[in-house]
Amino acid sequence: MAEFALPAHSKIVPGKTFRDKTNARVRAVRIYRWDPDRGGLPRLDTYEVDLKACGPMVLDVMIHIKNTIDSTLTFRRSCREGICGSCAMNIDGVNTLACIQPATEIRGTIKIYPLPHMAVVKDLVSDMSNFYAQYASVQPWLQANDDNTPPRERNQSEAERQKLDGLYECILCACCSTSCPSYWWNSDRYLGPAALLQAYRWLADSRDEATDERLQQLDDSFKLYRCHTIMNCTKTCPKGLNPARAIAHIKKDIMQRNLGKPNAAKAESKAKPSTAAAKS
Repeated sequence: MAEFALPAHSKIVPGKTFRDKTNARVRAVRIYRWDPDRGGLPRLDTYEVDLKACGPMVLDVMIHIKNTIDSTLTFRRSCREGICGSCAMNIDGVNTLACIQPATEIRGTIKIYPLPHMAVVKDLVSDMSNFYAQYASVQPWLQANDDNTPPRERNQSEAERQKLDGLYECILCACCSTSCPSYWWNSDRYLGPAALLQAYRWLADSRDEATDERLQQLDDSFKLYRCHTIMNCTKTCPKGLNPARAIAHIKKDIMQRNLGKPNAAKAESKAKPSTAAAKS
């Protein structure tokens, strides 16, 4: 009979309970805790919090806990406006940003975990090293032929610019990638929804001239084709983006490239010079 062993630190045990000593109506907040310096198994600590004593969002609740109940609680946060992506975590079973998730919309105990299937640095802080390395691998910057450098800026028409809507807004919070089962199983080789969304952002940019090189790099059974259109990425994105659609466009562009057909968006851009360029 086969025997399987759980990975280290995969079993979670009950932790401490911090009770509210006032007569306020409190909500239970259960948070994943693990300190690598102390070792041992991860635990779930429970905090009783008066939601009237803090702001409306889950991040406000966590800041209140850290400031008034348990200063050892560790998490990332920065903008508090849903822009930086620092406070991405799993809240009530959904990957989202703590700063835009109202605590009052969660029924019962508020359960908070780090992003799933990523190494944990401490408590709710995930190790983003591999995620950022994959983002860098798609070369997320404009690449153009120096011989075609215009005398001024590289112009775009309004129609060309609109093709970037729904792509450039990504804040790299990793909510989409860490909700994808394919990424859980193949995160060492599959780029994941976030990196592929960013890859298509440059493929769709009319000013970029490295389309063929980008598609050749992405044409890989693991980098791209581990996507099985499960759509978790689109469902969980806190910015309302659609990484699955971007991945489908990349697959289509690669198919057209392999058939010897030009990229449709770029061919249209070359055939019709931008309005701004025509006026200059």
